[in-house]
Amino acid sequence: MKSANQKWLVVGVLCLVAALNYCDRGAIASVFPLLRTDLKMSDLELAGVGSFFLWTYAFTSPFAGVLADRFSRSRLVLISLVGWSAVTLATGFVTSAPQLLGTRIILGFFEAMYLPAAMALIADHHTSRTRGTAIALHTAGLNIGLVAGGVGSGYLGHHYGWKFGFVALGIFGLVLGVAVHFLVRDPVVAKTRAEARAAPPQMLSSLRALSLIPSYWIIVVACMLVSVGNNIFQNWFPLYFTEKFHLSLAAAGFMGTFAIQSSAAIAVICGGYFSDRFGGQKPERRMLIEGVANLIATPFLFVFLLPDPKLFAINASVFMFSFTQKFGYSSVNPLLCDLLPPRLRSSAFGVINALNCFVGGIALLLTGYLKGMWGLGLVFAAISAFTAISGLIMLSGYFLFVKKDLARRVSAIDAEIAAEAAGTV
Repeated sequence: MKSANQKWLVVGVLCLVAALNYCDRGAIASVFPLLRTDLKMSDLELAGVGSFFLWTYAFTSPFAGVLADRFSRSRLVLISLVGWSAVTLATGFVTSAPQLLGTRIILGFFEAMYLPAAMALIADHHTSRTRGTAIALHTAGLNIGLVAGGVGSGYLGHHYGWKFGFVALGIFGLVLGVAVHFLVRDPVVAKTRAEARAAPPQMLSSLRALSLIPSYWIIVVACMLVSVGNNIFQNWFPLYFTEKFHLSLAAAGFMGTFAIQSSAAIAVICGGYFSDRFGGQKPERRMLIEGVANLIATPFLFVFLLPDPKLFAINASVFMFSFTQKFGYSSVNPLLCDLLPPRLRSSAFGVINALNCFVGGIALLLTGYLKGMWGLGLVFAAISAFTAISGLIMLSGYFLFVKKDLARRVSAIDAEIAAEAAGTV
C-alpha cells in the first residue's frame, strides 16, 4: 500500500478507535439516574465515578507517554483497546457501587495508554502540512464517541437496563481490536544517525527536556483550565437536562452531548484545516488561534446566569461555546508536534493528559459538592472564567515565548543535519 494511502488509513481506523474510547468513557453519565436507584449511589458517589477514572488516568498517563516513546506505538494502541474493552464488558456484570468504582479505576489505567500513543503515531505518519487536519479528524472521532455513548447508553438503559450497553460496547471493542492488529502499523521513519543512536527517553530525562520549553508549559496550564470545563460538562450535563427539563434518559443523553460534541466534531475538522493553512508555514500562529478562540468562546456560557434559560437558548449557546473553543484547540496538538522532537511527543501528551485528568477529577467532586448549593447552572456559568484565563495565557505565550522556542527547535534540527553531513555523529 502506498504511504500516502497508509497514513490516511491509520487516521481512519484510529478515528473509529477514538470514538469507541470516548463512547466507553462517556456512556456512564447518561445512566446516572439508574445508578442512583439500582446501586443506591449519592451525588458525591456519582461524582466519584468520574473522579476515580480521571485520577487513575492521570497517574497512568505519564508512564504511558514514556512507554509510547520507547516501544511500538501501534502495539500500545492495540493493548489499550483490548484492555479497556474487556473492562467495559465486565462493567455490565457489576452488582454494587464499589465494584463499579473498581471497574472505572481499571478503565482509566487502560484508556490512559491510548491517546499519547495514538497522537504521536498520527504525527509520525504526517508532516506539518497535513498533521493539523489528521489530528483534527482523530479528535472529531473522540467527540462523536461521546455523543454515541451518551445517546446509546441512555436509550439502551431506558429500554433494557443500564448494563446492556456496556456489554455491547465491550464486545464491539474486542472485535475492533482484530482490525487494528492487521491495519495499524508504525511508520518507517527516516532518522539522522544522531536520532537513531539516541537512547529512548526515561521519564525524568523527558521531564527535564520538556522543562526547558516555556511554550510547552504555557500550553499545559491553558489546557488544564479548559479541561475543568470539559470534564464538568461531560459528566454532569445529561443529569442537568434530566433534573431541569425532566427529559427521558435517551433525550437527556442526546441533549447533554449533542450540542457540545457535534459542534466540537465540526469545529476540530474546520479548525485543523484552518490551522494547517494559517499556521503550517508559521507554526507560532497556532498558539494565537487557540488564545483568540478561547476569548471569543467565553461569553456564550453567560446564558446560565439567566433566571430561567430555555432549552433552545442553552443548546444554542453551548453549541457556539463548544464550536469556538474546539476550533482553537485544533491548533494545540499540531503545535506540540512542531515544538517537540518525535522522541518526546508521547511523553508530552502523557503529561498533559495526566494534569488535565487530575484537575478534572477535582472539578467533578467539587461540582458534586456545589450542586446542592449553587445548582449545576451556576457551575456551568463559572466555566467561562476558566476559558477566559486560558485564552489570556495562550496569548501571553504567543507574544513572549513560542517564536523563540520554535526557533530553537529549528536550530537543533539544523545542527543534527549538519553533524550528519560532516560525519561527526
